[in-house]
Amino acid sequence: MLNNQYDPKAIEKKWQGIWSEQKYFKSEDASDKPKYFCLEMFPYPSGKIHMGHVRVYAIGDVISRYKRLRGFHLLHPMGWDSFGLPAENAAIQKGIHPAEWTLRNIAAMREQLKSMGLSYDWDREVTTCLPDYYRWTQWFFIKMFEKGLAYKKKSSVNWCPSCLTVLANEQVEEGKCWRCESVVGQKELEQWFFKITAYAERLLEGCERLTHWPERVLTMQKNWIGKSIGAEIDFPLEIEDSRGALRVFTTRPDTLFGATFISIAPEHPLAVILARNTPQEKAVGAFIEKIKAQDKESRTSELAEKEGVFTGSYAIHPLTGWKIPIWVANFVLLEYGTGAVMAVPAHDQRDFEFAGKYHLPVKVVIQNPEAALLSGPVLGSTDPQVGPMREAYIAPGVLVDSGPFTGLPSEEAKGKITERLSNERKGKAKINYRIRDWGVSRQRYWGTPIPMIYCKDCGTVPVPEDRLPVILPTDVPFTGKGGSPLAESEKFVRAECPRCHQEGRRETDTMDTFVDSSWYFLRYVSPHATDRPVDRKKGEFWLPVDQYVGGIEHAVLHLLYARFFTKVLHDLEVISIDEPFSSLLTQGMVIKDGAKMSKSKGNVVDPDYLIHQYGADTSRLFSLFAAPPEKDLEWNDQGVEGSYRFLNKVWNLYTAFHEPFNRTVSSPLAGRAEGKALLRKTHQTIKKITEDMEKDFHFNTAVAALMELFNTVADYVSRPERVEPGALKFTLETFVLLLSPFAPHIAEELWESLGEKTPIFDPRSVRLWPAFDPEELIADEMVIVIQVNGKLRGKLQVPYHSDGESIKQNALNDPKIKEWIQDKRIHKVIYVEKKLVNIVAG
Repeated sequence: MLNNQYDPKAIEKKWQGIWSEQKYFKSEDASDKPKYFCLEMFPYPSGKIHMGHVRVYAIGDVISRYKRLRGFHLLHPMGWDSFGLPAENAAIQKGIHPAEWTLRNIAAMREQLKSMGLSYDWDREVTTCLPDYYRWTQWFFIKMFEKGLAYKKKSSVNWCPSCLTVLANEQVEEGKCWRCESVVGQKELEQWFFKITAYAERLLEGCERLTHWPERVLTMQKNWIGKSIGAEIDFPLEIEDSRGALRVFTTRPDTLFGATFISIAPEHPLAVILARNTPQEKAVGAFIEKIKAQDKESRTSELAEKEGVFTGSYAIHPLTGWKIPIWVANFVLLEYGTGAVMAVPAHDQRDFEFAGKYHLPVKVVIQNPEAALLSGPVLGSTDPQVGPMREAYIAPGVLVDSGPFTGLPSEEAKGKITERLSNERKGKAKINYRIRDWGVSRQRYWGTPIPMIYCKDCGTVPVPEDRLPVILPTDVPFTGKGGSPLAESEKFVRAECPRCHQEGRRETDTMDTFVDSSWYFLRYVSPHATDRPVDRKKGEFWLPVDQYVGGIEHAVLHLLYARFFTKVLHDLEVISIDEPFSSLLTQGMVIKDGAKMSKSKGNVVDPDYLIHQYGADTSRLFSLFAAPPEKDLEWNDQGVEGSYRFLNKVWNLYTAFHEPFNRTVSSPLAGRAEGKALLRKTHQTIKKITEDMEKDFHFNTAVAALMELFNTVADYVSRPERVEPGALKFTLETFVLLLSPFAPHIAEELWESLGEKTPIFDPRSVRLWPAFDPEELIADEMVIVIQVNGKLRGKLQVPYHSDGESIKQNALNDPKIKEWIQDKRIHKVIYVEKKLVNIVAG
């Protein structure tokens, strides 16, 4: 018996209790059903969920519930990305230990997620800051060290000279320390790296197999990997007593004869040497110090000002013998290629702008065969026969002024010039990647300790596996000043060398939190295993993740690192897959007042308030209906009210009509036209929603189809004398099943009111997603438009299966049409199947 008034609080509390007590969503590790692993990116436990959480988790939950009803065996877990800087900042600002702050937030957010009625298997919950998890993160680090994939080298970091500490990128605000506002500089420190570059080609090739990922994400990953096919070329140095050469990398060896200067990175080891004992020595030194304080991303931005300084030295062109000046330029990075590039301003826009600023020569060597001749100032002159250049010409063309290669198409010339350089031992073909090795060292406390020990005799030694995990100590001060807080714990730092048993010292850096999130999805397979990170047999059943859901902001780093980790663990024979996520859905942001919801903008909507005021089903329904999942969702208070009103209408209709059908009606037969039309609309809705769910998860149009079906039902029952119980009961049952992934609590309650003993999401239920009957989609009759000479003159209602000839004859015999064609000669009668008849008369 349904209450007269829709009470979401009572209904949601009831069904969440049943789902939890009966463990409806617990995932067994074997089944005859096909498996489906649905996963949303796990959250950082900041203390409260926000509408972005509501949206992404509602999307994942609808997919999971739908797949359950389609007969799949589901794994739908949840966990916490719980290491990271915010907890350490809280320790500094609020005097609370990061562990206490984090675990308290996890408890609060867990209850919030449960209040949304999400179908998670909470028995598989994973928390990255707990030792049973980070033990295996440390184990992976050691295995990668043994394989040469983890190594240490010097690298520049953000350094606050006042706080005397390393800063994360997010702690640098407009070039200043977020805490004391001192100007942040760069400092070289020994840092740990993962050798992701060793997997660059495999990561790139793997993109071609990710056919169910958004093209935008794949493009971003490909650009980040940045494969460049070109050549390394040696330019001999014109330095007294030097037989060395400056090696450059270029993707355009076809422009070699247009190189008029060389640009090197400020960090290049030759930068200072080339300027030594020249009038430029002081200027070069000052420029290098200036660039050290600049962020590398801003240096290389297309919008950044191109700056440089002449070193005072020259190199010799390998094929022409020309003297070419060597400059230090802010936009060249040591990490890419060789840290030196040959500058061809006529055919590279960045070089063109730089040359214009410093009045350097421009030489055209690629000519557009379909345009007027172009030129630039060569050694300060401009050929009066041709027009001056206003921008670099970067397209293919024909080589000019290029010695024996003149006249060759530029693409062909790339190979020919590289071949000559190789034959003369002045260069070689080379493939480079923009991607750099992953720096995983963090000089912070709240992260996974790096399991390495330094011994004066044995060097760098991994912690033995049987001594893992290396536990984070609790006796560390949080001042925000100095180096890693772990370095202040003598008990932690002092450690016995596992090899010689002399006293050594522990590594005090912790790992980048991206390391934790690069394999968490694998731990869900066997979260309680104590002898291995992933049970391989269970992994073979559940992996890979079938559907991954998360924000586009993670398109590169998290997703790329997860793919890298998966390939490494495949090679270590921990798992059998080498790509983690078969399908990826990147949901849009939640927007309010024209901006992304955030506390700083003061435009946050509290999900707790929504759930308290309207219920979880309304919150879910609005977030799913308001926009396609991949698009931004514009917050709308009226939209929330509309979703709530809709559920109330549904409740009121079932309150009025559920009683007569309990155990009394079984056949969905209909004799009257109205009943047949209702059944047809019901089957059409099944088809529409099924297709929307199967193709790109168009939840918004699926919910719209549900609303259309409800309006049809409401109209049908408005005249009780035409209601046929069989047709109505079938539609009411079907409507509830179609609604259940979107608003599961009210759906379960309505299902029960229809006399069903087994809940919709009971794993023992044999009731699956409704199937449409193709025969029921076809109407008994159809309307044919009648045109005379292309103009609408009437309509004809005929049986659906009428043949074309009879339809044409009926059109000609229609009394209204006869008035339009009388006294006219019929030239032609055209029939467009199931649509129209056009009579051509004159």
